[in-house]
Amino acid sequence: MNADVPKQFLEIQGKPILMHTLEAFINFDASLQLILVLPAAQIDFWETLCEAHDFNISHQIVAGGQTRFQSVKNGLDAVKAPAIVAIHDGVRPLVSKETISRCFDAAAKFGAAIPTMDSIESIRFVDANGNKSVDRTAYKMVQTPQVFDAELLKKAYEQEFSALFTDDASVVEAMGATVQLVDGNRENIKITTEFDLIVAERLLELTR
Repeated sequence: MNADVPKQFLEIQGKPILMHTLEAFINFDASLQLILVLPAAQIDFWETLCEAHDFNISHQIVAGGQTRFQSVKNGLDAVKAPAIVAIHDGVRPLVSKETISRCFDAAAKFGAAIPTMDSIESIRFVDANGNKSVDRTAYKMVQTPQVFDAELLKKAYEQEFSALFTDDASVVEAMGATVQLVDGNRENIKITTEFDLIVAERLLELTR
């Protein structure tokens, strides 16, 4: 990002990305309990930002761990089952109400659900022997929120960490559970580059 602060604190439309993300969920359902997991060293800065922007959406702050796996586990400790719990990237502020609703509905029915999109690009498989084209219709691009029955997810996170755990769905699948796929929304980008920041700024102008 070539920035002096972590990307979730960069401003778009006059306030930090992370505030837009929390608002997306409260705009979906004002009764949701929000648990924000942040590196311990960033918590004071976040609280300063909340004061500066008069950000008063209720949320609980939990200190994260050394890895994403441990951070999610720390957040889950604050979740009281029975419940449906959503894990969402803080830098995906453009998730739609419809995507959130589909994820919660499917998780309530099946126990685990994640939003996905069809690939619009050609895909190639690469290994030590070279590369080859593969059928892109056999692959899905994964987004968040990834939504689960809380008891199921808590049990999954009792497993030992594996490098194969790239997201919460992979943790749940490792103990034999099935994950339901639902439609995501194309605007639900993960802001990771300066280009993404420009796109998100424009999309927020159009959608908020």
